[in-house]
Amino acid sequence: AGGLAQQAHNEPLGALGFVGGIMAVALASYAAAWLIPSTQRGAPELKIDANIFRSTFKLLRALRAERSMRRLTTVTSLFWLYGSIAMSLMPPLVTHSLHGAESVVTLHLTIFAVAIGAGSGLAAFLLKGRIVLLPAAVGAALVAVASVDLGAAELLRDRSEALAPLGVADYFAQDGALRASIDLGLLALAGGLMIVPSFAAIQAQSPAEQRARTVAAVNVHNSAFMAAGGAGVAFLQAQGVTLAQLFLGMGAVALLSAIWILFAVVKNPILDLLSIIFRSFYRLDVKGLDNLEKAGPNPIIALNHVSFLDAAAILSVLPKDPVFAIDHGIAQRWWVRPFLRFTRAIPLDPTKPLGTRTLVNAVKAGEALVIFPEGRLTVTGTLMKVYDGAGLIAEKSGALIVPVKIDGPEATIFSRLTREQARRRFFPKFTLTMQEPVRLAVGEELKGKARRMAAGAALYQIMSDLIFRTAKKDETIFEAVVRAADKHGFSRIALEDPLTGALTYQKILIGARVLGEKIAKIGEAGDCVGVMLPNANAAGVAFLAVASAGRVPAMINFTAGAANILSGCEAARVKTILTSRAFIEKGKLDKLAAALQEHVALVYLEDLRAGVSAFDKLKAFLRFKKPVVARKAEDMAAVLFTSGSEGAPKGVALSHANMLANAAQAAARIDFGRQDKVFNVLPVFHCFGLTIGFMLPLISGVPVYFYPSPLHYRIVPEMIYGTNATIFFGTDTFLAGYARSAHAYDFRSIRYVVAGAEPVKQSTRDVWSEKFGIRILEGYGVTETAPVLALNTPMFNQFGTVGRVMPGVEVKLESVPGVEEGGRLLVRGPNVMMGYLKADKPGVLQPPAEGWHDTGDIVTIDAQGFVTIKGRAKRFAKIGGEMVSLAA
Repeated sequence: AGGLAQQAHNEPLGALGFVGGIMAVALASYAAAWLIPSTQRGAPELKIDANIFRSTFKLLRALRAERSMRRLTTVTSLFWLYGSIAMSLMPPLVTHSLHGAESVVTLHLTIFAVAIGAGSGLAAFLLKGRIVLLPAAVGAALVAVASVDLGAAELLRDRSEALAPLGVADYFAQDGALRASIDLGLLALAGGLMIVPSFAAIQAQSPAEQRARTVAAVNVHNSAFMAAGGAGVAFLQAQGVTLAQLFLGMGAVALLSAIWILFAVVKNPILDLLSIIFRSFYRLDVKGLDNLEKAGPNPIIALNHVSFLDAAAILSVLPKDPVFAIDHGIAQRWWVRPFLRFTRAIPLDPTKPLGTRTLVNAVKAGEALVIFPEGRLTVTGTLMKVYDGAGLIAEKSGALIVPVKIDGPEATIFSRLTREQARRRFFPKFTLTMQEPVRLAVGEELKGKARRMAAGAALYQIMSDLIFRTAKKDETIFEAVVRAADKHGFSRIALEDPLTGALTYQKILIGARVLGEKIAKIGEAGDCVGVMLPNANAAGVAFLAVASAGRVPAMINFTAGAANILSGCEAARVKTILTSRAFIEKGKLDKLAAALQEHVALVYLEDLRAGVSAFDKLKAFLRFKKPVVARKAEDMAAVLFTSGSEGAPKGVALSHANMLANAAQAAARIDFGRQDKVFNVLPVFHCFGLTIGFMLPLISGVPVYFYPSPLHYRIVPEMIYGTNATIFFGTDTFLAGYARSAHAYDFRSIRYVVAGAEPVKQSTRDVWSEKFGIRILEGYGVTETAPVLALNTPMFNQFGTVGRVMPGVEVKLESVPGVEEGGRLLVRGPNVMMGYLKADKPGVLQPPAEGWHDTGDIVTIDAQGFVTIKGRAKRFAKIGGEMVSLAA
């Protein structure tokens, strides 16, 4: 604007317009200054020295007294020096050498200003909130490159004179003009890279009570460099030094300054480079960094290991260089050795205790230690075996452990997961989540190998807790499904059944949105709507549709009989049940439907589908990622009904957070992923079938194959063989039935068989082991805990028990008179229900007292944390003075 005003000063009102513009800018600046939030005085007792010469020299002396501040100030001053020289050389370069008119000079001024802004923005992008000084060295080097190129081009330029100054179009038509403009723009952009990090570092390192005076002193210092630069250029020009020589000289000085900045100002170029790469390109987000400070000066930082980038990622965020415990085999690889020169790494070899002892001593000496307890990159996508040696280091050193979960690198080419296991992305977002520091506790009575194993098990518990606690649970089930679809691909198959075939995530969500629009007309948001459907794609879509509509799916057990169903409907105030005519007909449930219709309305999917228009489908396609009615994580997500064996059926109200927490707990203990497929025969009206058989795989990118009846003992094994399923859930009764009917090769693809709901007999274990070579993992749960409470896993499995308690669950045992070993199990945790809905108080939520749910089961818990079910408290009787289990 200034350049244009200068050209127009001879025109009518030109000078007046110029003055008016200056005044307008001044007033706008004044107004903006008043909008700056006021701050407290950094040094309220400070007295201002009226002698500006004395105070200025005092400020400069204080600034230059500290080496770090002196060097940073020099970097900022070099920026102003190069800028002032470039601005003084630009007009003669454009007008004399390249014959440009004043308008071309104005254009170059604009390019210069915009380029400085772009360079500053680029610097901010590279820094991402963390002060790294490597861009300043790169900026100085680019100033050198641009200046040398300008000088070289000037030396080779044809000196023929033009008859008149050239306009913009003619100017850029000549050789060398565009090159000069690019060089000047690059020089200005490089200046932005220099000034932003260096000036940010000055402000960050200056004490609050001194900061304003520091900035003032830096400005004086900058002004001195600008004045010296201007005077120096004028002097050299007076001595006959050409433009080419001046540019080449500035390039040489800039190159020397780049080298000086790299070695004298940048503390750790490798660390700065890592920070730039991870924060700028992988958008590294660090959560809970303050937990590192809580752990003291020598924390043990324990990470899950998903890629070769993990060590570099954690190094880029730590305030001081740690010691790395690195796998001995990895340390020997040729491409790893160069990186080890820039870090302090100690190889950890399970066969040699010396490395372990060295690491323990390093932590005791006050060093921070980074360790990967798994010892290797995951090939499953989740937590693998945790080595005892890592636990022993934590136990022997006595240091606090900071568990850290890294997410994102598994999607890069630097992981060992296949494309089927992890969807590849060029620059996925990385997240480092640091949890509260914990101390690894091992019983004092344990010695030798037992102590070492206990330390490893304790560290595994910490790491599995980490996986659970960092899982996203503060969302609704619908939102979790959308997030899974976005992560794994909307075109990925998510549900299958024998009748309707395969459904992708996109088809499921579109169907849920279309159906949700219709269901939203039933009742009010938060009302319970019954869902009475078999295991099929329709059940999954209907569940999500009811949730999308802001209603609560009440899962109707159609085998319970009309009386029990109506009692449950009364408790949950269910006035409408969503079902299917085809299901009623094929399931021969006409009498049940007739009995239910006398008290509740039956809405058929076929009728809702018939009312869907092309416009409805279009609307759903455009908005399928959003629910019809927004809900919150703490809102009710589902109601399931107890069997009524101990009185009238009760409605168990589970929130979205309850169900997602239980899914996260299960995912923290068993490795499964995109390469798996779940075969689900357990009905979705039971919590096991709903949460673990349907919801958990759906939000994890694992396809689910629905089969409507678990009683088809001959067909189910054949279907598993045909679908190549890898995960199968069942009960002892069903598993025994399948084993009798199945061919020895039918379960060849199965990786996991998880059993619950009833104790697994030894005979069932034996036949599955001998006939199919499969180990049954037994678990335990109740509807009120969404449902899984304990689970045996491939890493921690003990026959006769139901496994170890899930992460995040608190347990306590209440003594039972006459029972000497164990007690009545009470649990509390994020997966424990919101409360009961009972027929005596319809629609009134009755939460568990202080969050503790009484399971009614008598259990024992051994030293390793394995839970053994002894029986139900209500199924014990005192006979001859002894408490005897009636079941036994």
